[in-house]
This record gives sequence, C-alpha cells and structure tokens, in this order.
Amino acid sequence: MDEAPGLRGLGVLVTRPEHQADTLCRLIESHHGVAIRWPTLIITAPRDLEPARYRLSRLADYDLAIFTSVNAVERALPIIHAQDGIPERLEVAAVGRASGRALIRHGITRCLQPEHDFSSEGLLALPRLHAVAGQRILLVCGEGGRELLANTLSARGAQVDRAEVYRRERPTTPTETLLARWRRSEIGATIVTSRENLGNLFDMLEAAGQDYLRDTPLVVASERIWKAAVECGCHRLLLARNASDDAIITALLDLITNSHPLVR
Repeated sequence: MDEAPGLRGLGVLVTRPEHQADTLCRLIESHHGVAIRWPTLIITAPRDLEPARYRLSRLADYDLAIFTSVNAVERALPIIHAQDGIPERLEVAAVGRASGRALIRHGITRCLQPEHDFSSEGLLALPRLHAVAGQRILLVCGEGGRELLANTLSARGAQVDRAEVYRRERPTTPTETLLARWRRSEIGATIVTSRENLGNLFDMLEAAGQDYLRDTPLVVASERIWKAAVECGCHRLLLARNASDDAIITALLDLITNSHPLVR
C-alpha cells in the first residue's frame, strides 16, 4: 500500500479558540493529518460593553480606527452596522491579514495594512502611523493584551482610546484524555498562534503534561511566540511565516518532509 501523502497521519494539537479552528482543522485533515481540537482560549463578552458601544457610536469623532484582531472585527461590526456604519472620512486599519479579510466580509474594503509584517510592529512601521500627531485614534480590541499600539501612537502625539469588545478567558478543560493521547504518541505536533495561547496551554497542562509539550514539535506564528516558547523550555520549534492557515500548513508539511527543520 502506498504511503499517505501530505501529513501522513500526523496528530496535530490545535489550540485556537473553538470558533476559529474550523478552517485550519479542515486543512490539516485534507492533507491527511489528524486535527486534535483543544482550545486554550475562550472568547466572551467584556465585563462592561457600554464604554465600547459609546465609542463605536462616535466613530465620526476619530481619524483612524484600528482593529487589532478577527475577534475585534466580529464583535464590533454588528454594533457599528446597527448604528451609523463606518463614516466616509474614517480611515480603517487592521493588524493581521485575517483581520483584513474579516473586515472585507463585513463590507469594509478600504483598509490600511502592512504588505509583509502582519503584526502591530508592521503596522506601526507604515508612514501613515507615523503621521498621527494631534489625531484621534480608536483601538478596537479585547480587554488587556499588548499595549504597544496604544503606547507608541500616544508617544507619537495621538489621542488614543480603546473600544474593548471582547474578553479572553482560559478554559478549565480536564487534561486526562489529552495526556492519554500524548502517552500513546498520537500527538506529533502542536500549534500556538499567540503568547497567551502558549501561556494558557502550559498552565492547563500543569507539570504532568508540560514535558510532553516541550518534547513535541511546536509550530509558532511569530518571533515573539518563539522567544516565549524557548523561555518555557520548548526545544523543537518551527516558525511559520505568519499566523495564517496556509502558513501553518506549510510549516507542518516542512516538518514531515525535512528531517531537521526544528532547531535554529
């Protein structure tokens, strides 16, 4: 019998929030892998949505609105469309290619994005984000998270407000079944696409599972996550070009076809 192509039955632990994992899991399965869903983040409503509702109702007061994630888009756009929509003069920017695609799904086609570095750093490097002195900028985001955008834009002279439209929580999923799959060598790779993703995974696994994770090939989506994974003791790392599904699949296929892709 011919060997199966693609991922050759590789068990891949997918840690994305449940509602954002479907496409990646289907791609893994279409490449003859086994997608193992185990979300390490739950996306839920913020503790108080009213401040965000107020700011989203005043979009005409802002020069630029930055959507920091797909979750920010999906949670904010129904509120915006139920009010007055996106003002004609408002510029819109997105962190990440997936966020830009989510805006297009909601009918927003004019969106400022980096061409290559789909990150907060990449967005801040654009000339438009340097010319912000005296402008009002709204960050559409979740509770907590990185302060890089807000701090940098404020330092450049902008007035920055936040519309926090969602909250991230760590699940309380029991680990016994997952650890049993690791003991049976059914998990051959793990995917993490944010530092919070990774931190929650370590905390959820506790000591009983952390050594399994450290010894399992780990696909990460940025240099920041790579560094965090190294600090956690992970030593079999593979860096995807970005957090897109296609880039992650390419990294997994490289894991299968290249016998030494994991340490640099």
